[in-house]
Amino acid sequence: MTENEIDARERELLAAIRDAGKEVRAFLAEPSRLAVGLKGHQDFISAADGAVEHLLKERLLGAFASDAFLGEETGGVRGARLWVVDPIDGTANFVRGLPHFCISVAFLLGRQMTLGAILDPLREELYLARCGRGATRNGCPIAVAPTATMSKATVEIGWSTRIADARYLDCVAHALAAGAGVRRGGSGALGLAYVADGRSDAYAELHINAWDCLAGLLIVQEAGGRISPFLAAGGLEHGAPVLAATPGIAAEMSALTGIALEP
Repeated sequence: MTENEIDARERELLAAIRDAGKEVRAFLAEPSRLAVGLKGHQDFISAADGAVEHLLKERLLGAFASDAFLGEETGGVRGARLWVVDPIDGTANFVRGLPHFCISVAFLLGRQMTLGAILDPLREELYLARCGRGATRNGCPIAVAPTATMSKATVEIGWSTRIADARYLDCVAHALAAGAGVRRGGSGALGLAYVADGRSDAYAELHINAWDCLAGLLIVQEAGGRISPFLAAGGLEHGAPVLAATPGIAAEMSALTGIALEP
């Protein structure tokens, strides 16, 4: 794929995700439209999830009909040029009116994370990364924090229904014992974006799906952080553990979570 073709996808991605943010805000303005349900244990869905995914799919495939699309709500097929979309990451927060959720979109060329965008539609913070070109928030360059010791770190550890609670609690206990502050915000994509932006020093989750993390992993990598080999671990097909951290604490976070890092 040429640089011009990637440029075109980046432009359409930015326009589409901004329009998707407007759609989310429109749903929040009329809570009766949300039609909240459950897909599984603590796995919420709302009418907004489907509407936003439909908007993004229509826009991205309308512009690039030969591309493939994989969405959290509607699924899809994998291909050599693949959009991976989470229409609302943090739906449990969204449906309760907690302002901590986002839209996450990644574009893969083969097994290469090429574009990643995460939009917080309420704070109007748009994170963007392109492979080899750095990461930005609202057009301004961002970088991971210089934190080099766990005793000065604040880390986020995500919880998954696919993993025994005891393993999650062990990770939290190990991080606390190492001196870190630990939080859980309920949005893996925003958790990763905050590592890239220096707001957190690490994000770890023992199992996460591709639509929740691919954009964030690229943004962290382009912001100078270290990440786990999510795609090599089969994450696109089945989900996998994820870890992203500032270089100064990455090795210790890997040891206490048991999640490997890319070399």
